Parts: sequence; structure tokens; C-alpha cells
Amino acid sequence: MNIHFIGIGGISMSALAEICLNKGYKVSGSDANESYLLDKLRSQGANIFLGHKKEHISDNVDMVVYTAAVHDDNEELVAAKEKNKLTMNRAAFLGQIMREYKNSIAVSGTHGKTSTTSMLSTIFQYADLDPTILVGGNLSTIGGNVKIGNSDHFITEACEYVDSFLNFNPKISIVLNIEEDHLDYFSGLDEIKASFNKFGKLLPKDGYFIINGDDENTADILHDVKASIVKYGRNTDNDAVIKNIDFNENGHGIFELEFKGENLGAFELSVPGLHNIYNATAAILTAYVSSIDLELIRDNIKSYSGVGRRFEVKGNYNDALVVDDYAHHPTELKATLSAAKKMKKANLWCIFQPHTYTRTKSLLNEFSEAFYSADKVIITDIYAARENDPGDIHSKDLVEKLYQNHVDVCYISKFEDIVDYLRDNIKPNDLVITAGAGPIYKVAEDLVEKK
Repeated sequence: MNIHFIGIGGISMSALAEICLNKGYKVSGSDANESYLLDKLRSQGANIFLGHKKEHISDNVDMVVYTAAVHDDNEELVAAKEKNKLTMNRAAFLGQIMREYKNSIAVSGTHGKTSTTSMLSTIFQYADLDPTILVGGNLSTIGGNVKIGNSDHFITEACEYVDSFLNFNPKISIVLNIEEDHLDYFSGLDEIKASFNKFGKLLPKDGYFIINGDDENTADILHDVKASIVKYGRNTDNDAVIKNIDFNENGHGIFELEFKGENLGAFELSVPGLHNIYNATAAILTAYVSSIDLELIRDNIKSYSGVGRRFEVKGNYNDALVVDDYAHHPTELKATLSAAKKMKKANLWCIFQPHTYTRTKSLLNEFSEAFYSADKVIITDIYAARENDPGDIHSKDLVEKLYQNHVDVCYISKFEDIVDYLRDNIKPNDLVITAGAGPIYKVAEDLVEKK
């Protein structure tokens, strides 16, 4: 079979293409820009085109897979339909692949999907279970964003945007948290919760729905779920209770876990923050109900040291630590900055690039409350991603809100000017964090390079 991927350079699409190459299919694909992911696919035999043209849909193509970002007027998609080719969106294609695995695990939630998927992948990988893994970041344990395994175990992130995770076929599903997000698609929180409930109802009776019981919005997603429900959190009415939390000098969490009255003992992490204790608990429980030995789980969760763009240490400048993080939602920012504050550095700098006009406008008040842990804040221009500028929101609107909340903030548009400003102002033992889902990480990289 010949499969063509429209948008093959995406983190998930490239992983699916690699799985297909491994299964012996012929793969072609198109994308707008070059990337290391495209080079990797070329080296494995994929035929890659730059740009989208109808000529790329040859008569030899049997199936076309496309992302949610591909519009109906895309000339490759139009050509595929005119030629009566089988077409399938990315999520539906991934869902079909999941059917081939007995223990397929889907990690969902507004925040923490990549970190939790990476923790879970590390546990399974080091337990010699040889899982197939799709993760939305660069995980050193597997040497990238995908690993082709040879077992019944399949681990993937599951995003609620455009209800894509409703195409999946999981045996175990995790819900880390539920908040308002993707409001360019959902009408509000009620519709988001309804989507997560449908996600839970996909599970078979012998499956597991592992959810954060401390999150106030997860209580509304449990009705008519056939699978066994496992709630976790610090509240004592959860099935799994997080107890005796502490943090070491690096801000790494140490905690105990009690599951249905049984003390599972202490767990030690190598990543910072309370939010990662919650992420780790979801991973631990998923591994536990998958019959992995508890001591293996304990050892392997400690071995997890992070994934690309999740509190990723980039280096040092003037004896200040420089870190990059993907945080682009107010809750994520609060969690990241709170974790950083526990590291007991001098000044905590946050350089934030808002992600999408819709999110910035709809959550403006929440963003204005997200930076209190930071000593110095720099806001740069909004990263549009899939959107056009509506003209009714600007980063300066957030800066003004932060001024009103007495946050030490300034607006700088150009990345090179931010780097120059930091070089002139950061002091030894400061902690500098670049945050956002766009290319703001380049500021951290440039700063470290200019020692």
C-alpha cells in the first residue's frame, strides 16, 4: 500500500509515517518547511515534497492521511477526493493503528500530556516491555518522538482539540486535568467536559479510566463509563492518595502513594514541581494496573529526567541557569513558575510568548494572574500558529494587565532585543525561563550561545 501524508512534518504525523514505513508500506508526504523530522523520514525511504501540490497525489497513491490543520481547499486533499482515494484524518488513522494492540494507552488532559506520556514510556521501556510510543516531544529514552516496538503495548498522547481523541481505541485512558482551552473549537467548559465523557465511554469494560480526582471538573465526566475508574490525588476520598510530599534542593518531588488502602511506598522524581508529582502518579498507576512490578516502576520513574521543551535546561549565561518550557496556558505557567521558585535561585525571569490570539483573548484575566512567582517578566508578540490576526488582542494588553497587578513586566517585540536585554540585566544565580508553545525557545538557545 502507498500512503501519502499531508503535513508529514508534524510531530504526530511524522511518527505515524515512521510506523507505516516500519510495517513495509510505501510512504510519501508533503510539508511547508524543511525539518530534521523530514530528513529522518527520507533516510528511512519516504518520498518527501516541499509545498502542497495536486501532482503529489499520483495514481499510485492508495490512501491519503491529513492533519486537522489541512483545510478542505488544500489542493492535495481536493485531488485525492477527485481521484476517489481513501482519505482519513490523522486521529482516525491513529485510532485504527491502536486497534492492533491489546494494551493501548491514551494520555489526555489540558496540561501535562507530553510529560506524563514520557514518564509512562520510560517505565515501560526500562521494564523491557518494548512498547510502541508516540510522544509530542523529543524523549531521549527513545531517541526522538516515536519508537516502534514489538509487543502488545501502545502509548500515545490524546488531544481533545476538534474531538480528535474520540477516534481512538484505548484500553487505558488517563485524564490529567480539564480546563477551558481550544475555545476556537469548543463553546466552553461544558462542551469540553462532554467531550471527555465521550472519551471515557470509548473504554471497554475490562479497561481503566485513570483520572485526577482532585480536579473539580473530572467529576462530571464519569457517567456511563463502563471501565474501572481509578481516581488519584491528595484528597483522601480518592482511590490512590498522594501523601507526605516533599521537595529536595532541586525542587524534585518525593512522595508516598496509597492505593485502595495499600501503601505502595515512597517515590522519588528527577523533575521539579507539584504538577509533576500528579503526572507521575498517573503514570505509576497506569503501569501498576498493567502488571508492571512495583520496584521496577519505582526505579524507572526516578530515572525519568525530562523531555524536550518541558523544563529543559538549555545551559548557563553569566552563572544564571537558562531553562525552556512549553507552558502556554495560565495553569501551566503557574505550575512551571511555582516549581522554579522552589529551586531557591536569586531572581526568577520569565520570558513569555503568548500562543494564539483566541487563547490570549479568552484567558487574558487568567494570564494576568499567572506570573506572581516570577520576579521579572518579559512579554513578546503573540505566536499566531493556525490563526489570523483578528486585530482585537495584542501582547500589550497582557502587559497592561500585569502592570495593574504590580508585576515587574516589560514588552519586547524582537527576540534579538530580548537576548540583548537579558545579557545586560541577568545576574549570577538567576533563573531564566522561556515559556510558550512557539519558537520562544530560540531566545534561550541564543542567550546560552552568547556567553
